[in-house]
Parts: sequence; C-alpha cells; structure tokens
Amino acid sequence: MGEEVTSAISSGDTAWVLTSAALVMLMLPGLALFYGGMTRAKSTLNMMMMVFGALFLVSILWVFYGFSMFYGTSQGGFIGDPTEFFGLESLMATTDPEAIIPDMSFVAFQALFAAITVALIAGAIADRAKFATWMVFGGVWATLVYFPVAHWVWGGGWIGEGTFLLSPFTEDGTGVIDFAGGTAVHINAGAAALALVFVLGKRLGWPKTPMKPHNLTLVMLGAGLLWFGWFGFNAGSELAADNATAVVFMNTIVATAAAALAWLVVEKIRDGHATSLGAASGVVAGLVAITPACASVTPIGAIILGVVAGVLCALAVGLKYKLGYDDSLDVVGVHLVGGLVGTLMIGFIATDVAPTAANGLFYGGGFNQLIVQTIGALSVMVYAFVMAWIIGKILDVTMGFRVDEDEEVAGVDLITHGESAYELNSTGGGGKFAGVGQAAAEKSEKEGASA
Repeated sequence: MGEEVTSAISSGDTAWVLTSAALVMLMLPGLALFYGGMTRAKSTLNMMMMVFGALFLVSILWVFYGFSMFYGTSQGGFIGDPTEFFGLESLMATTDPEAIIPDMSFVAFQALFAAITVALIAGAIADRAKFATWMVFGGVWATLVYFPVAHWVWGGGWIGEGTFLLSPFTEDGTGVIDFAGGTAVHINAGAAALALVFVLGKRLGWPKTPMKPHNLTLVMLGAGLLWFGWFGFNAGSELAADNATAVVFMNTIVATAAAALAWLVVEKIRDGHATSLGAASGVVAGLVAITPACASVTPIGAIILGVVAGVLCALAVGLKYKLGYDDSLDVVGVHLVGGLVGTLMIGFIATDVAPTAANGLFYGGGFNQLIVQTIGALSVMVYAFVMAWIIGKILDVTMGFRVDEDEEVAGVDLITHGESAYELNSTGGGGKFAGVGQAAAEKSEKEGASA
C-alpha cells in the first residue's frame, strides 16, 4: 500500500461529503418512519425491518464487491471489475495527489446510496412479504442490478459516457445527465417495485377492504427527515462545498415545495380535501424529480419541474386502482413516475447557465439531449423490471416470497418478528422478548408448571 498523499485534500470538502453521507444515512430511518406509518398497524415493524435490513445487508456487500462493481475498471461499459477493490483495503490511503477528498469518504457516501435504493423497493410489497426472502432478494438484486446500473450512470459506464445505444445522439460524449440518481436510484427501484408487485400479487381484500395508513404522524415525520437528508443526497453529490452545491441545495428546496403544493391542489380539486398524506407524498415526489436535474436547471426551472412532478405523481398513484396492481405504498407512482419526470424534463429545461452545462430543447439545445435522456431512462427501467421479475419469480418458487394467508391476516409483525408496534394493554403488543432474559424466564415458568 502506497504512502498516503494529502497535499490536495480539502478539509472543508471532506467534512461536507462525510456530513452528506450522514444525511443520506438519516434518510433510511426517515424512510422507515414514512413507510411504517403508511402501513397497517400489524405490519409496521416488518416494514421498518425491511428498510433497515437493506442497510445491514447492502453495506456488507459494498465492502466485498459492490464498490468494485460500481467503480472498478469498466468492462465494456457495463460493469466494473468486481475484484479490483475487494475489501476496500487499497482505498484506505488516498494516493492521488490531485484528490480533494479521501477515497473512503466517496466510498461511504455511495454505500448509502446503494442501501436506500434497495430499501425503496420494500414499500411496494408491504403487508405480505417474507422477511427472509426479502433479504435474499435485496442482496441478489443489488448485485445483479443496482451495482451494474450505478456503474452505467456514474462509474464510467455507457449511460454516463454516452456510448453504446447513445452514441448516435452524443456529440461531446457527456451521455445522460443524472446528477444524483433519477435513473440509478428512482427509476431503478420503481421498476423493480412494479415487478415484485406482479410476483407477489394483491393483498388479501385489496382494493375492496380499506387499507389506510395507520399513523400519519409517523408519515409526516418521515417525510420531514427524508427532505432534510435529501440535501446530503443531492448537494452532497457535488463532492465539494462550492457554488454548484449551493445551487443544488436551493433547487432541492423549491422543487420539493412546488411539488407538495401541486399535489395538494390536485387532491383538493379531485377529492375535496388537501391531506397530510398528500403533502408528505408530494414532498417525496418533488425530491425524486429534482434529484437528476438539480444541477441542470434554474430555480424557476426547478419550480416548474416540481409542479409537473406533483401533478403527475398525484395522478399516477391512482392508476393502480384502474390497472389492478397492488403497489402498497405507491412506490411506482412516486419513484418510477417521479424519476421519469425528472430525467426526461432535463431534455426540455436544462440550461448551460446551471452548473451542469447543457441546453435542453426549450433553451435551443435541440432534441439530442432529450433522446439521450429517454433512452437512458427506458433502458434502466426495462432492465430493472425484467431482472427483478426473474429474481423474484425464482425466489418465489424456491423459498416462497409471500406469507401464508393466515399469517397475512394475523399480521406480519407478530408472525415473523414476534412483536407488534404498539402495546395497548397488558395482554398484547410490544416485543415478545422485550425484557432481558424474558424468554428464559418464560421457559422456566412453563417447566415449573408442567412439573
């Protein structure tokens, strides 16, 4: 291992990247609260465990081969060398004399992107998935889908470099513009979520049985934490504390606010009420849509993008009732649709006044960037959907992906985890093994009674 070179390392930029990584980390419990509050009470803990389980598992895979598949030497533009950074030991010392942040700060930042992408999928299959099978799915999907797609977009692959399908439409080799994850994160996770919905099928009684969020306070708190953490997600992707970071920060504020207001207007016109669930969902829709475009548009452009995302996502979440697919927590309507909106609108409203210099159609840039954005978005969507369906089907046949009907009726929390989210009286709820040594004490009591 070479001697570490620190002459160009910026302490300010390093501090910002590490802070941003911590903010993205905060998004995971924020997502757990957001999703957990949207489920029925009997599935709350299971939903939260699916989110945290993704963090546990993907973090470990990242060390062994995930980062290498993402950022290793490109193999034809489709995958990084999976052994190049095995174990990350070679990255513990930063040897590039021009590096402004330590290698490991970038590794940690991107590890949390990988974890939350997998976690996003879980909301679509709430109330009915086996936890063990979900964990296996998360590991396999991250390996075969997220790590390669992240390489396509950010690791020197064909989407980011403008090669393969994009070659006829890229004059300067810039490829798809995706600053922080419209394709690699949101379209990727949303398409996979839709595939799993088809694999697992509808919840018992859906849509005739009302399956309303059990705790909207948790939903609002989760949305707030997601918005807060998203500043690390978007502004941290600049990997420096500079002017572009400030522009991205501001665009993230206004696009999100505009999407939330637009969602509420749609609700008021359509349903007669502007709801807290709508506000929270609008926040997430705006965050999703601005993610790929945050360094490519003006603040006015960000507001326009937010309004479009808020309206289209609010309308899209109702499609499941018309088309008959049970996306429990609207992952498809918010993340897939929002990711598509943000990615495609770059082709219309991107401007070279913004830090990521490119002009969309409305700024005289022609159709090429829009075509590139469309090909990139559709490619990720199709690949993620097909692979998730294949992986899900194989696991369903071999391990079983859906809980039994009686377990679904009783609630996944009690059956799978031996716990429930709320202890409302002395005879039920809470954790089965909440007290230290309680399991042993219960066993001793039973043995004494039988004797």
